Amino acid sequence: QVHLVESGGGLVQAGGSLRLSCAASGRAISNYAAVGWFRQGAGQEREFVAAITRSGQNTRYADSAKGRFTISRDNAKNTVYLQMNILNAEDTAIYYCAAVFNMASEAIMTTVPSYDYWGQGTQVTVSS
Repeated sequence: QVHLVESGGGLVQAGGSLRLSCAASGRAISNYAAVGWFRQGAGQEREFVAAITRSGQNTRYADSAKGRFTISRDNAKNTVYLQMNILNAEDTAIYYCAAVFNMASEAIMTTVPSYDYWGQGTQVTVSS
């Protein structure tokens, strides 16, 4: 069974940093065509944050994440990371890891329906 577990969330002051981890079991991280990070704030829709392809060569970021967040994968550790820097209050949300084995095009790696497997999320709270 595919299982994704997020960790690394917590309370941080504005301007601080956090590194989120997405640990996979049941399948190797290398088997996923794409792994993405999404977030959902209170009363908000789930939105795309960042994604990475199987090779790790291609990444995509939401405009809000560009220059501040970095997604990476470590196949040996079966883990995908999201390094988040210069956090602000708008980053407060539950962050979810998502994965898919097959994706028709990298053009759709930013959308929620493109992913088949989701973790339970980890809370990130940024205080001002």
